[in-house]
Amino acid sequence: MALTPMMQQYLEIKRQAPDAILFFRLGDFYEMFFEDAKLASRELEITLTGREAGEPERIPMCGVPFHAAENYISKLIEKGYKVAICEQVEDAKATKGLVRREIIRVVTPGTVIEGSMLQEKDNNYLVAVSELKPNQYGMAVTDLSTGLFQAAEMAGPWALDSLLDEIARLSPRECILPEALRQQGKVADTLRSLPSTILTILPEEYFALESASQVLQEHFSSTDISACLANAALSTAAGSLLQYLLETQKRQLTHITEITTYSPKAFMILDTIARRNLEISKSLRDGEKKGSLLWVLDVTKTAMGGRLLKSWLEQPLIDPAKIEERLDAVEELVNSLLLRQEVSESLKHIYDLERLTARAAYGTANGRDLLALLSSLQKLPIIDQTLQNARSSLLQRMRGEFDTLEDIQQLLISALAENPPVSLRDGGLLKEGFHPEVDQLRTAARDGKAWLAGLEAREKERTGIKSLKVGFNKVFGYYLEVTRSNLNLVPEYYQRRQTLANAERFITPELKEYESLILGAEDRLVELEYNLFVEVRNQVAAEVSRIRRTASLVAQVDAIVSLAEVAARQGYSRPQICHDGIIDIKEGRHPVVELTLGPGGFVPNDTYLDHQTERLGLITGPNMGGKSTYQRQVALLVLMAQVGSFVPATFANIGIVDRIFARVGASDDLTSGQSTFMVEMFETKQILDHATPKSLVIIDELGRGTSNLEGMAIAQAVIEFLHNQLGCRTLFSTHYHELAELEGILPGLTNYATAVKEKGNDVAFLRKVVRSKASKSYGVHCAKLAGLPGKILQRASELVSQLEHHQQATREVVAGKGQVAVAAEEQLAIFSEKHSDELIEEILALNISNMTPLEGLTYLDKIQKRLREN
Repeated sequence: MALTPMMQQYLEIKRQAPDAILFFRLGDFYEMFFEDAKLASRELEITLTGREAGEPERIPMCGVPFHAAENYISKLIEKGYKVAICEQVEDAKATKGLVRREIIRVVTPGTVIEGSMLQEKDNNYLVAVSELKPNQYGMAVTDLSTGLFQAAEMAGPWALDSLLDEIARLSPRECILPEALRQQGKVADTLRSLPSTILTILPEEYFALESASQVLQEHFSSTDISACLANAALSTAAGSLLQYLLETQKRQLTHITEITTYSPKAFMILDTIARRNLEISKSLRDGEKKGSLLWVLDVTKTAMGGRLLKSWLEQPLIDPAKIEERLDAVEELVNSLLLRQEVSESLKHIYDLERLTARAAYGTANGRDLLALLSSLQKLPIIDQTLQNARSSLLQRMRGEFDTLEDIQQLLISALAENPPVSLRDGGLLKEGFHPEVDQLRTAARDGKAWLAGLEAREKERTGIKSLKVGFNKVFGYYLEVTRSNLNLVPEYYQRRQTLANAERFITPELKEYESLILGAEDRLVELEYNLFVEVRNQVAAEVSRIRRTASLVAQVDAIVSLAEVAARQGYSRPQICHDGIIDIKEGRHPVVELTLGPGGFVPNDTYLDHQTERLGLITGPNMGGKSTYQRQVALLVLMAQVGSFVPATFANIGIVDRIFARVGASDDLTSGQSTFMVEMFETKQILDHATPKSLVIIDELGRGTSNLEGMAIAQAVIEFLHNQLGCRTLFSTHYHELAELEGILPGLTNYATAVKEKGNDVAFLRKVVRSKASKSYGVHCAKLAGLPGKILQRASELVSQLEHHQQATREVVAGKGQVAVAAEEQLAIFSEKHSDELIEEILALNISNMTPLEGLTYLDKIQKRLREN
């Protein structure tokens, strides 16, 4: 059997979006068929039914109501699916036969614009990447919901690493790649580590330079994009991204008005490992904002300000002049409580100007969106007036660029009703007096309804039918309803319209006349209001560039106020920015831990690093002594200073850092099959490959995943390389307290230790970093604090005593040389004299480099006993 015409139409349209779930409009529902229906019913937990379609068996089918579709689309997008929306593009009443349908938009995770599907203070990034040649890549990124469109080029021997770090920083919801790039191992591994990112693979022709350049020129015809077009890598990435947007959105994207080019090297570079370990915007524990640096610093009042502050933390500045300018603005607001409060109060009432304007330009903004836009614009003069009192250069310059957009305000004030409906097809969008014909039609409809209101009473009196009712439905229009028991009282001029089980519905010539008047007026009114509202929305969209510029300034003010508010609240101080590379911090505190513990709960510490005699601080001490917290604290304070924030310290002198590396903690990578030790080695390699003399490196507990001998050797070799070859400022913590002997051997290395107070068998970790070195690790005491059973603690203490006894015995045997290998050689000499060939062979067979200290001491003890026996 042949498929029905409608199902043939469905399959033809489905072929246009094979990788998307097709929402096929049928009346008041979006229907899905075949495999799409099975998938959607499972993911949305809705009933799977069937439909006759001309085939022997019913085909799978499910559907969702048109008015609730956004909620269902949101669920599918959240799960990483794409949804193609297919609408009727002809009036069914005016069409004979099958109504024409078309895909009007493909919604993908990276092209969401609806507010209900977005996180307020997070960007929804879509990234496209092109490879021009080995070691030269182009990357373009957009947030369709705000109109942001940026492009960057990565070139040189480490271009791929730089590209992947940028992708990880952006953590896009969707990433567009050519097939050849996806097959590169490093790219695949990085994208696999971003669970919220879906991949879209496009044919190679999307990344052809000629077609990409043409798309860019056509879209940005009124904008100078010569810098982008002159760079082939930028052009191919940006052109492929724009082409994808145009094909999926099926409309002109007038809110994307410019391409901004940037270089990652213009900011402090933070690789994926450092971002994770420093917990800049997400905590390590659960990946949430709480527990991160952003959680501490973000008290922004607007969604725009929240997004900007997050981007500042992810891209700290390296230009001292720009840092100082931002610090000046923060300091002014810290010192002026009144100015800070006035600005903060006005910011509370500003909605998301960027996304509201984008929806207006996109053509999806409704009456309430424009009302929110108006409410926000009305607060701009207050901010403008408040900034007149600012003295810092940054705030003054922002005030000079500030546009209060009063013409747009006046347009919206004159046009918008006070409480418009959500739907644009329900009327009630426009204010009384905005348009004379709208007012006339409203009067006609209102007068007709007033006549209707009195009709029921008049007809009851005229006919004597006390139960008579006036009603309305969309199929039959207005009617007079009479119960069957009163049909004998119905006048002759009543005309039957509909028969029910217990009643009859009638119409009169007079009612029919008013029905035409009312319904005609209402239909014309809804259509006219809709068209006029679209005109108003288009006028707003025409000013998208102006509104976005002002929105950007509002966001900057909000972010600066947030930094100032936290600084004042937490007692932070202004850092000094220096050029000599010195990092000198007095009484520094970890911003997150301090906020978690509350006032007075955190023990502050000093830090000093330079490029000369104190460029590498070696920190020893027990695992629970606070080494890791201290190291992270130093890195975060440097980062905050270069963001332009005050810092939790009584004094901070910060020499500019080009990169921060943070190898902290132990973790394995199950997805790539890498052990804890391999992850440590990989992260260490990243540091050694990319660190420069201007970098700040923090390394915590390197070499734990192998034997003590090898672990200590690797740790020492890395320390020597950082000290001798790279010369970068480094904080290196270790449980190998033997490495403290390097002080004096390496002229730029200084020993530090976390202080411990011992009283009898009790140990207290003071969380204080002091100029010293640790002599033991206090592992049993840490185990006691963790709550291990008493029997285990007692046995562990006994074993420690035994091992210490063996160590002392070994020192005596080797006459103070203290090396297992030397002891073995001396024992070998003794046995040689006695011609003990068997023991000589046994000792020669030992693999000393793979023996742990415990194994070596145990073997020496065995030899010692045999010597005494002889």
